[in-house]
Amino acid sequence: MDLTLYLHPLASFCHKVLLALYENDTPFEARVVDLADATSSAEVLARWPVGKIPVLHDGRRDETVAETSIIIEYLDQHYPGRTRMIPAEPGQALQARLWDRFFDLYVQAPMQKVVIDRLRPQGRSDPQGVEEAIDGLRTAYAMLERQLAQGPWVIGAELCIADFAAAPALFFARTVLPFAPDQPRLHAYYERLRARPSFQRVLAEARPYFAMFPLRAALEPRDLQP
Repeated sequence: MDLTLYLHPLASFCHKVLLALYENDTPFEARVVDLADATSSAEVLARWPVGKIPVLHDGRRDETVAETSIIIEYLDQHYPGRTRMIPAEPGQALQARLWDRFFDLYVQAPMQKVVIDRLRPQGRSDPQGVEEAIDGLRTAYAMLERQLAQGPWVIGAELCIADFAAAPALFFARTVLPFAPDQPRLHAYYERLRARPSFQRVLAEARPYFAMFPLRAALEPRDLQP
């Protein structure tokens, strides 16, 4: 197997890369990593000492690729499939990269701020930071509701890297801040993402680990049932 992906099935950023791989039926070997376990993490840390996952290793090209957006672009260049992650048209390519970063920075990041705060020891929580993170999600949702007026996917008619960033970001962000009743486009967009076989597969693989998620009680019943 040429491609090895170091990951954890509960990690939302790992989901982003898995979606791109599954969408194009790209063959790869998945290696589950527990970064808290020195034995489990030794191999991935030898390849990427920063200690963040996912990390992709390409044995055929002898390359290690880190950071989700870079991994997906690498796959698009060297292992392309039926779904192109970056559009060929330059303007659309910029939009794809912009909204990919939008989901990472303005949906994933504030969501993780709130989730991590739940894990802090008593007396070490950051209520102001949590409030700011939730306010940031409100702004992001409102921007998405406007953006989604132009098509079924985030930059229009074609699925792209931004949509693979969106799916796990929105899945977990809903547990922090549900979509508002006056955001029908955002609701519908999320349902389109959720209906894709690639996302169903990611959720099925993550489901055994949902008990570890601090906001598990906010997941929907359908999230927890096969």
